[in-house]
Amino acid sequence: MKRLLSIELQKIWMNKASRVLTLTYFILLSFIALIAAIKFDIGPFKFHLAEMGIFNFPFIWHFNTYVAAWLKFFLAIVIVSMMANEYSYGTLKQNLIDGLSKKEFILSKFLTVVLFAFASTVFVFLMSLALGLCFSSYTEFSIIFSDLDYLLAFFVKLTGFFSFCLFLGILVKRSAFALGFLLVWNIIEAIVRGTLAFKIFPDSDTDKKITQFLPLESMSNLIVNPGPRLSVVKNIGTQMGIETDADFSVDYFAVLIVLAWTFAFIYFSYKLLKNRDL
Repeated sequence: MKRLLSIELQKIWMNKASRVLTLTYFILLSFIALIAAIKFDIGPFKFHLAEMGIFNFPFIWHFNTYVAAWLKFFLAIVIVSMMANEYSYGTLKQNLIDGLSKKEFILSKFLTVVLFAFASTVFVFLMSLALGLCFSSYTEFSIIFSDLDYLLAFFVKLTGFFSFCLFLGILVKRSAFALGFLLVWNIIEAIVRGTLAFKIFPDSDTDKKITQFLPLESMSNLIVNPGPRLSVVKNIGTQMGIETDADFSVDYFAVLIVLAWTFAFIYFSYKLLKNRDL
């Protein structure tokens, strides 16, 4: 496994575009810390994000993983390009000639996907821990390390999404078309959600029970929008007469769905490669 992973990492590092995108992704992740510097003072109105509690433990685990998940598209480009380059440069055929089996080839790609997801999770954990220790009003040990299941959800979400990108890269063979297909699939899911919610089941939540099994929707359900959890948002909602009893915890059924999709993406990636004439 170490040999397979080293082969893939060398390919990525030797490709200038992939190297730049990977570094850019982790640099942008670190920019989450700059949110603490956002501050506006307009007369009596003061807006300071760090003082609104977004870096309080354990809320910070929810907030940072939600924000960081939006940056996954940078690594998605790397994953798709990684697969497209195998066809463009003929390295896939050369690897197979050199004795690498198709199963080992897919395994090497999946290990890279898992490594990217794991490295992202560790990075977000360390950054969130540092920010929380600096800005959180609660620094008790039991509070700091509660709600860490958001990191698990973040890891599963990235693994599932990158596996989907890997599958598209193998299916389409061209990075631009694969990314275009990803956008189209996102639009298709949005149309399905809208049709079910407003046309077929307008008076029930049946639409959510159905769409939770869609790949991108299931990934989205892992970490829901943390905004309504903020006390300032709750206070505004109360003043406007809007009460919410939303559940913001990690849905482990969604975790199982995403893991099932991850397995399916890797399995069908292997099947495509196995049956394709290279």
